[in-house]
Amino acid sequence: MLGQYSLADVMVFVAYGLVLLGSGWLFNRKSQSTQDYFLGGNKMSMWVVAISVLATSQSAATFLGGPDQGYRGDLTYLATNIGAFIAVGFVAIFLIPKFYEQRVYTVYELLEQRFGERAKREAGMMYLFGRVFASGARLYMAAIAVAMILFGNIDAESVITATLLLTFIGLIYTVYGGIRTIIYSDVLQAVVYVSAAIAVIIVLYNAIPVSFGELIQALQNPAPGESSKLTLIDTNVDFSSSGVFNIWSVLTGFVLLNIAAFGLDQDMTQRVLTCKDAKEGSKAILMSVVMVIPVMLLFIIIGLLLFIYYQRPDIMASGQTDGPVPTFAGEAVTIFMYYVLTEIPAGVRGLVTIGIIAAALSTLNSGLNSMSSVVIQDIYRPWQQRKGKQHNDAHYVKAGRIGMAVVAAALGLMACLCYYWQQYTDTPLLQFALSVMVFSYSGLLGVYFVTLFSKRGSRRSVTTALVVGFLVPLLMQPYTQQLLLPAEWVTDIGFTWQLMIGTAISTLICLAGSQTNEAPSK
Repeated sequence: MLGQYSLADVMVFVAYGLVLLGSGWLFNRKSQSTQDYFLGGNKMSMWVVAISVLATSQSAATFLGGPDQGYRGDLTYLATNIGAFIAVGFVAIFLIPKFYEQRVYTVYELLEQRFGERAKREAGMMYLFGRVFASGARLYMAAIAVAMILFGNIDAESVITATLLLTFIGLIYTVYGGIRTIIYSDVLQAVVYVSAAIAVIIVLYNAIPVSFGELIQALQNPAPGESSKLTLIDTNVDFSSSGVFNIWSVLTGFVLLNIAAFGLDQDMTQRVLTCKDAKEGSKAILMSVVMVIPVMLLFIIIGLLLFIYYQRPDIMASGQTDGPVPTFAGEAVTIFMYYVLTEIPAGVRGLVTIGIIAAALSTLNSGLNSMSSVVIQDIYRPWQQRKGKQHNDAHYVKAGRIGMAVVAAALGLMACLCYYWQQYTDTPLLQFALSVMVFSYSGLLGVYFVTLFSKRGSRRSVTTALVVGFLVPLLMQPYTQQLLLPAEWVTDIGFTWQLMIGTAISTLICLAGSQTNEAPSK
């Protein structure tokens, strides 16, 4: 497949390689303290942090999942940002001020004050478990693109090889500089992949031989009996996986999903904690949500244009004079990559390819430092202190780098597993990336709601709520139901409703505990 790249594409690759080397040298200045390594010394600019949060929340999931959503569906995914704005308001009012007030490294340190060190450790472990699922899924999607570039297919061995390659490059690029390196890297990668998306839209739009008005009309009437692909608000009541982007799901499950993502997921929250104070941190997550909308729209538009390009031969034939009408001869999961590798002009193909690599690196880097910070600050450091061992900050920075390597290996293994998982369930990429987060978020949401808004709960009820919060969504998966229930009882439940049910049950379980006769345990 590399033979399809022209000299112009190679020049783009060389330029990007030089930028990576230069930025790596500039940003990878060794951190000497955990405050610097994990929190950037609380000196990061609000705008830089906002773009980093944007890149973390989008990355490969949007680069491939966005076009996939536009090609298969419509604009309803954009409406999920309504839930994001509600969630950000909650996080800015109730969570971020507490994080800064207590001067914590991780969001799970708040639980230590109420329920003891063990509760903090268990919440951190649940985050790690869930983040391996979520970041592993995103790494898998990035590996699909890289496998298409390197091998021209998405066979298992190709995707696994691409996963190992991305994991190694991402680890080497970020292991020394800490969170500051990752944040600046995220900004660089975001600029690259947004530029690539704009270039693809321009090329695709110019390749479709109709006016803008005719294009809009074609999207509004994609085929007889089919609804408009420009639908933004879906008011249908549908609790299945096909209805996860309707307005009722947006105002319930997506609000919870975003509260967890922005306020309880160390992957996002760690970036917010690098700002100088709570006010700047709150502004950063608000601006990131504002910026997500146009970025998300760009990638969905690519999918809409690809739908016209490949699924409306009547339109494309009107502009063909000496060549065949474009046809798609692959799996829907690779629609965007198929276009990039077979149709897109030289030069632009190189830009899109580095955009995919940039999204892939952003995907991987976003999880490495945050997961390492939880491993060190919530698990390893307290363990050393219980043993009576005193270490300086340099020791924990070194341990953080080792932890990052362990985390990278775990993410790589999970990405390989996701290949078989997603292929087996045939779930659209965007839904797959979002749904795997539910397993850890349900329990964490229940525990934090009890912690913030009641005086109930105990160390045991926290543990039980975290475990049940994981098990409830697992039991609602179709493949689990097929193992445990008769075929006629198997029910398709959308991941947002799984999150609602799991959070409600874990909240009730956590509320059932009382600290009256139980001291916080270590």
